[in-house]
Amino acid sequence: MSLIDIHFHGTNKVDVRDISSPEQVLLIAQEYCSMGVDRLLLTLYPDEINSMRKTLLNIKKAMEHQKEEARLLGVYLEGPFLNPEKAGALESGYFLKPHIEVLYKLIDGFEDIVKVITVAPELPHAIKIIEKCTEMGIIVSMGHSNATYKEAQEGFKAGACLITHLFNAMRGFHHREPGIAGFGVINQEVYVELIGDGRHLSDELLKWLFNVKNPEKIILISDMVKQKKESQELQGGSMSLRDVVERLKNLNIDEDKLKLAGEKNPERLLKINSL
Repeated sequence: MSLIDIHFHGTNKVDVRDISSPEQVLLIAQEYCSMGVDRLLLTLYPDEINSMRKTLLNIKKAMEHQKEEARLLGVYLEGPFLNPEKAGALESGYFLKPHIEVLYKLIDGFEDIVKVITVAPELPHAIKIIEKCTEMGIIVSMGHSNATYKEAQEGFKAGACLITHLFNAMRGFHHREPGIAGFGVINQEVYVELIGDGRHLSDELLKWLFNVKNPEKIILISDMVKQKKESQELQGGSMSLRDVVERLKNLNIDEDKLKLAGEKNPERLLKINSL
């Protein structure tokens, strides 16, 4: 199985926050390759726009010179157009209100490497951002969001085709208001990311999701981050995607579905060919 991790921030040695040169980008990719992952999107946290652009520049330069390391396919922007009410472990002080001008300022010159951006669809003017990104060929994922089912549906209709780490940092499921989490389960055409480390989602929920969700729309992710040992809150993942897949095999989740979720579905989402 040739694994693709579309949502990965870094390892305990080097995190995307630590990047100050293209060499450090390649170091992250090389280390992740040693963990059994073949291709990845490097995921940026919300930050000051100039800081995000400096990181984007280092990643772009690294992608021009990568060779043996895990293949960097591009960048995933987790924000900054997110809802502070559902910040999770992200720093909400860097969240921005959705405006086309801000989008242009952020990605100008990097349109070729930005593959995915997370947007909270319920925010004012977010639909315009979703439509513009979709028009530009950037995949829009809905997340860090307090969206209702209807608001998530409107985001999907505008072009969003993915949900960022389903159930985490979003409005939960309620029997009278399924919310964005419910939309991700019920709608069989939207892709959903699942963190399979057993901490972010219970094993019972993971097994259920693999039974009820269209298997061609599930994407396993690591959401791997450099762990803050002093932090008591739930952070990003600490387990590589290879270890996630092996863990789910031990839960007796169908291996054909795991191959779809770890390889084929990310390829389909990103419109790339198999190795």
